[in-house]
Amino acid sequence: MIFIEVLSNILFVLALSYYFMTNMQWYSYKLERVIFHHTKAWWHLVYFLVPLLAYFILAKFNLSIIATVVYIGMLYKWRSEQDKQLVFTGRVKRFFAALVFFTVFVVMLKFAGVDYESFAVLIPIFLAYFISYIMEKMLFRGFQMKAEKKLDAMDKMVVVGITASYGKTSIKNYIAHILSAKYNTYATPRSVNTFGGVLKDINDDLPSDTEVYVVEMGARGAGDIKEISRFVNPHLVVVGKIGPAHIEYFGNLENIRNTKMEILQSERLKEAWVHDSAMVKPEKIVHSFGKEISNIRATLDGLDFEMDGENYHANILGSFNAMNIAAAIKIARALDVDEETIKQQLKTLEATPHRLQRMDAGGKLIIDDSFNGNIDGMLEGFNLASTYEGRKVLITPGLVEVDDEFNVQVAQRANEVFDVVVVTGDLNYKIFQENVDESKLVKLESKDKMQEMLVEQTTAGDLILFANDAPSFI
Repeated sequence: MIFIEVLSNILFVLALSYYFMTNMQWYSYKLERVIFHHTKAWWHLVYFLVPLLAYFILAKFNLSIIATVVYIGMLYKWRSEQDKQLVFTGRVKRFFAALVFFTVFVVMLKFAGVDYESFAVLIPIFLAYFISYIMEKMLFRGFQMKAEKKLDAMDKMVVVGITASYGKTSIKNYIAHILSAKYNTYATPRSVNTFGGVLKDINDDLPSDTEVYVVEMGARGAGDIKEISRFVNPHLVVVGKIGPAHIEYFGNLENIRNTKMEILQSERLKEAWVHDSAMVKPEKIVHSFGKEISNIRATLDGLDFEMDGENYHANILGSFNAMNIAAAIKIARALDVDEETIKQQLKTLEATPHRLQRMDAGGKLIIDDSFNGNIDGMLEGFNLASTYEGRKVLITPGLVEVDDEFNVQVAQRANEVFDVVVVTGDLNYKIFQENVDESKLVKLESKDKMQEMLVEQTTAGDLILFANDAPSFI
């Protein structure tokens, strides 16, 4: 019987910890975000608190194995439904190594005659989290010192810092592409924009011969951008459009604005361009931009606009990209790239993956805007789709981490433009249900049914817009 109890305890602790660490990884290992900002907080009740209570109750009757088996079955089904499963990174492995150590220690106490059930589950998890947290802090400091040493050895390198509520990655990619005609340019990859991500990028991938390093900086709270900016100390800075992205973390638009402006705290700042939406007062080295962009013409075939008496064209979709490209042009000018080179580079400019990226397949026009999670970008995608003469299909979860009023706008505009509106997940389905004609609305319960849905709902000649893509935990 004791063997069954011990086995039950070990398996239950491992299963509960798997759920815990999966959620921690989803939310960047921020315990506060897992507890207070989880979009499906009811999961914690179903997959953590209730199983824990059931385990303790059944353990009183030496039946904890029943709770363990049922919970593992529940967790297996839950895991199979997630499109982002736990990745066993070094951090996760260190946590589970500590967990196994403390679990074995508790088991030894059981055989020593110490009261067992009162702390057999939570104490190992708590201690493993605490020890792994201390270890990560120590390792992180080592990574930081290594990156600092590498940057010090590259003192001739120009650093360009980018932040915004919307369009950070696009601005970064456009700058890197234009500058690559003249300089050995390197940019932080994909959407890497946290302090830890930047440190890892510097240590692992930043080439030693880089002449211009373009660094994207993101934030979920005050101080996040200041931390990155004071570390890499950019010479040139762009602050793109400010808006309500991630407003649930900041509370209000003013806090978002103030956090984005932390990028100006660089000790080496020579010049900065800040979008008009930040309402910054221009100074000697800090310029506002946006109003000088005019005659924007955006179609499904590309983008044209004027700025400072010059005409620009790029095979990029979306009128908002005029602002993103304009910011890249200003950085290029500051680094003495001539106008002819800039225009030549714009001819070969490619869309940032999953951001109004056009693809033609199977007789269908597909616009992949799945990484665009802001209302301006989403509505621009709708506007572009409205110019298409054929049948139009929208696939979206709506917006996340915004007030409901924004999703009402999205749903109402979707109803005006699209013939079929496919809503993925439960997060905003009720809002779409209230604002989209019933005959148009389709609910996609699970992403693994996406292929089946596309076969049923789309035909050759359709335009299909993937607008935003929230993982299943959202």
